Amino acid sequence: MALEHALLVSLTERASSGYELARRFDKSIGFFWNATHQQIYRVLKRMEEQGWLTVETVAQDGRPDKKVYTVSDAGRDELSRWIAEPTDITPMRNELGVKLRAASHGDIPALCADVERHRDQHAQRLEIFRAFEKKDFSAPEQLSGTALHQYLVLRAGVRVEEGFVDWCDEVLTALRQDTTRQDTTRPGDTAPSPASPKGSAQQ
Repeated sequence: MALEHALLVSLTERASSGYELARRFDKSIGFFWNATHQQIYRVLKRMEEQGWLTVETVAQDGRPDKKVYTVSDAGRDELSRWIAEPTDITPMRNELGVKLRAASHGDIPALCADVERHRDQHAQRLEIFRAFEKKDFSAPEQLSGTALHQYLVLRAGVRVEEGFVDWCDEVLTALRQDTTRQDTTRPGDTAPSPASPKGSAQQ
């Protein structure tokens, strides 16, 4: 997937100026496909040159004219072609997971603090998604068409963030329990001898 396709999706939902598109992108598709505003403006120009967008100049009172982008027939054809194309499986890259695997060689409290930081960030995003869900999709069983498709993407975000928060909680609990066990049985400590079974013969 290229940024062009994400912008085509957004512009099929609503024709926009570059500024309007960039702001709306941050609050919607941008959660699933990150791009800077500079990248968006640069790609819009390229899409216009490719004939995927038509542009209308709109006069504004007291402000410079703005260019409003609309998806052309060629752009819709490209979007349809891309949707039919098989999607690559995205390889997982989780630096926190690699650090966790090497935890015995490092500072466990520092790693726990890092996990907590990640947990908090994902929990905040989860709350944003849940707020969107409550505000925009209060009756999901009645959805169809574009609204249903938007809801299903949002549900993917909710499930991913829920899973990551749950995993962080599991990691923190396990690491802290392991640290407690190690603190109570440090190297050199003598474990108590097991009691002799009743009635056993003395050697």
